[in-house]
Amino acid sequence: MEDLKKSIKEISNEEIIRIVISNKMNKENEYNKINISLKEKNNKEYYQIEKFTDKQVFHENIDKNDLEVKLLEFMQDYKQLAAWSANNNFDLKISKKGKVFLGKKKSDNINLLNKSHNKEKNYILKEGMIIQPLIDLGVFTKEGKVVKSMYDKYKQINRFVEIIDDEIRKNDYKELTILDFGCGKSYLTFVLYYYFVEIKKINVKMIGLDLKKDVIKKCNDIAKRYGYENLSFELGDINGFKYNNKVDMVITLHACDTATDYALYNAIKWNSKMIFSVPCCQHEFNHQMKAESLSILTKYGIVQERIAALMTDATRANLLEAVGYKTQLLEFIDISHSPKNILIRASKGNLSKDKKEKSLQEVNTLIEQFNFDPTLYKLLKDDNLI
Repeated sequence: MEDLKKSIKEISNEEIIRIVISNKMNKENEYNKINISLKEKNNKEYYQIEKFTDKQVFHENIDKNDLEVKLLEFMQDYKQLAAWSANNNFDLKISKKGKVFLGKKKSDNINLLNKSHNKEKNYILKEGMIIQPLIDLGVFTKEGKVVKSMYDKYKQINRFVEIIDDEIRKNDYKELTILDFGCGKSYLTFVLYYYFVEIKKINVKMIGLDLKKDVIKKCNDIAKRYGYENLSFELGDINGFKYNNKVDMVITLHACDTATDYALYNAIKWNSKMIFSVPCCQHEFNHQMKAESLSILTKYGIVQERIAALMTDATRANLLEAVGYKTQLLEFIDISHSPKNILIRASKGNLSKDKKEKSLQEVNTLIEQFNFDPTLYKLLKDDNLI
């Protein structure tokens, strides 16, 4: 015990940046490992402790002066500790017989120090920016500060903008034509316009489409009030909307059930460079689903509903690949905030013939196995696109 105290004291006497505690002595210990990192907030340094179970992470913050006591407490249950200071690496091990070994090696860890401090996340839509749509939405105050009760919404909006920004940064776009299907009265369309014009300095023409006449009028009035000259809203149905000019990007958020399929179909027909779609209310597969050999999937209603929704998005993603889009399914927001948290991101790419054929074959297998008749599949088939 004295050797352990001495070793931990030697480690704690240095400016420790990071610690990893592992190799638990007792399998019944719920924490598989413990990470400790030096953080900084409001010019005050502290240590953040992360305790990892099989499925969760538990956090705790402690004062810098409490590190030695905390390490001594933890090391009653673990056999190994690795620590990094600005100038040294430490490796502490405890043998089966309880013997303590401490290794110390000179190392320059200054970069680790810089990375470890808890710097503010570099959001694209930063606090301090006067973004009128976010102010009107109640996310920002008039001074550009995040309203505390709206911080989750602020993160969600930034997450969506980041997903788009990942694609935009791949090319030096000077101008873009963007169609936003089913825009509704959400302020996200206005936020995106701000992002493209004010942050990325791209010359955009953006059109929002919705079925409600009063919504369209209100949105056009707001765009005029904001001075968003190249943002307009039109009355129309996704299923039959016609647009004869080039379309670089199609956005569809929460278009209900097969409306998402018509939006994707139109985007494909226009040969859009980029597609961003958050589907909603996927009823089609749930109503069609039959699975004689896998009846366990249809035995319980809630299981069938969720699996059918996931299969719907997987089918859409594969069909996009089959017509030449590099496609990803991403978590848009945390599922605790909304179960409608999958975003389809697709960009026109050079996919091999084998890749396209495999993606289509996977869809055909799913259709055959579960008796599906996907709307997007029919639309593309009828147009000889697959």
